[in-house]
Amino acid sequence: MKQNITQTPISIIIPTLNEAGNISGAIASTQTSANIEIIVVDGGSSDDTIAIAQSMGVKVISSSPGRAVQMNAGAAVASGEILLFLHADTRLSVGFDGQIRQVLSQTTTVAGAFDLQIDASNFSLRLVEWGVKWRSRFFQMPYGDQAIFVTKKIFQQIGGFPELPIMEDFELMQRLKSTGRIVIINTPVITSPRRWLQKGVLQTTLLNQIVVIAYLLGVSPQRIRSWYRREKFKRI
Repeated sequence: MKQNITQTPISIIIPTLNEAGNISGAIASTQTSANIEIIVVDGGSSDDTIAIAQSMGVKVISSSPGRAVQMNAGAAVASGEILLFLHADTRLSVGFDGQIRQVLSQTTTVAGAFDLQIDASNFSLRLVEWGVKWRSRFFQMPYGDQAIFVTKKIFQQIGGFPELPIMEDFELMQRLKSTGRIVIINTPVITSPRRWLQKGVLQTTLLNQIVVIAYLLGVSPQRIRSWYRREKFKRI
């Protein structure tokens, strides 16, 4: 039987690169929680990201750029027994900490994430949210913008995030699925619509699907990443 973890400390790891406009909102969304630490892992910001995070009293460390590299660096210094990986443009809902502890107290559960709410009124984005909900539950395949959480023990056992230039969250989920159940919490996290609105919802959604198919067919993450760069998506 799993140990009672209702009071287990949670380390929230936020990778950043020029997120001055978002980081305060992400940190503020954790303020109602208990027994947590926040670690901002900066990949070389040239704006005020670091100064803003430091002014809010959280731990800030630096690493080489790259979302997977940064999240692994944060996990390496985390003191919590539960790790929550939060994108800088995403905000948590009230009560997230208790929900995470409850989910991970279940014997067969190894990890989880939240439903996704995109912070814009476009009807097309409601369809995206529906697709994310269906994919997450049917395939047990949440992505990084859904605030993935996992016990530190399991995270270390599977070797952490694969340090790929893209698809690190997809590959992490593949590894976690082989160790146990992944639970999706009904309460959503709220994320920025910027990556959908920049190039259009349909184009972004299609590109995301092409990227997944290409990865499954063996196209190198480096080549896939170059597609994103040409599309000028703002991703770490």
